[in-house]
Amino acid sequence: MGKNHKKLINNLQEFRKSANLTQQDLSVAAEVSRKSINAIENGIYVPSTVLALKIAKTLGCKVEDLFDLP
Repeated sequence: MGKNHKKLINNLQEFRKSANLTQQDLSVAAEVSRKSINAIENGIYVPSTVLALKIAKTLGCKVEDLFDLP
């Protein structure tokens, strides 16, 4: 992964909370660990395309709503 991932705009936590989901709830729906959701929200990990699509579908939004470049 390149160094530019720290500049990624990440709205996951905002959308997750708006959906009244815990990290655990989202992790179950997206079929990943809660630690993975936490790492994504904190900018430690950039999700794969498939995982980003699963998360967006669960939250009823587009991937571009969750993640974007500045």
